[in-house]
Parts: sequence; C-alpha cells; structure tokens
Amino acid sequence: MIVPIVKVPNPVLYQTAKKVVKFDAKLKRLICDMGDTLKAARNPEGVGLAAPQVGIGLRLYVTKPTKQSKVRAYINPEIIKTEDLKTPEGEKKDSSTLEGCLSVDRIWSQISRPLKVQMKYIDEDGKKHTEWFEGSKATIMQHEIDHLNGTLFTNRALEQNSLVYEEKNGKLEEVKI
Repeated sequence: MIVPIVKVPNPVLYQTAKKVVKFDAKLKRLICDMGDTLKAARNPEGVGLAAPQVGIGLRLYVTKPTKQSKVRAYINPEIIKTEDLKTPEGEKKDSSTLEGCLSVDRIWSQISRPLKVQMKYIDEDGKKHTEWFEGSKATIMQHEIDHLNGTLFTNRALEQNSLVYEEKNGKLEEVKI
C-alpha cells in the first residue's frame, strides 16, 4: 500500500529515529508499504526512503537504486568504515553528487560524501549483515542514515557551503540562502 511521504517542515524529519526492536508482521507490513511507496515515487523517482519520511521514527529504510533493482530493507544500519576512492594516478576521486529528497520538493544540491562505506545492518528477517557499498549506493546509504539521525541533505549543503538549486519548469535555478 502506498503511504504518504511527509514533507519539510514536519518535525519527525528532524528527530533521531529509535532502534527497531520488534521484528514482527507489523514491521514487515511497514517495509512492504515503504517499498510500494518508493516504487511509486515519480518526479523525481526515488532511490531510497527512510521510515521518518513516512512519519515513523524508526531506524529503517528501503532502497531501489535502479529501475531493475529489487527493494531492499536496512534495519538499524550503522556505518562502520568509510573510504575515498582514488584514480589510477592515486588522486582522490570527486565525491560530490547532486542530491534531492522526496521530502524536500524541487530542491537539489551538490553534496560531498565518502564514495565507499562499510555498513552493518539487519534485514527484514532479523539476519545481521556487514557489507561494503560504493559510488551511488554509498551515497544513498549515507543520505538515508542521515534521515535516521534527523539530518536532511539541505543541512549538509549548508555545512559544505554548497550551492542549492530549485527546479523550475524543468531547469535548476540557484537559490540564494
């Protein structure tokens, strides 16, 4: 079932989410509903959706990085290691990516994040995992974990003095902050 996505300035988006402790049918239903909501997201299409974005203050998110990807759930995720990727010449690769958010309509900004992260998490069946993510998947993981910590990408843009853009008539126009 598709559930409404909450938008700024809803207070749940700025709160630290609570750890998931009950792995039951209610949790599986929430994960399924979040997956349906993520798959239905258009203009923009979503690649990740955190529980706070549907008004639930739990440490849980789902991702669907590509059209072909299956929806995956990450429960109580924690980044345990980060690495920057390097070019063949040994130079640090640019880690800046244009980010947007389903809870922040028509706003975009270049955000710098580590390009490789190791994360531990629990899946919807209660199984523990440790996994590395690179590139756009690493960006998605960090963006969604930020949601669980009450941080929006717009906060990161301010921290990094990044330009912020608003989408108007299909074009990005710089927003003065």
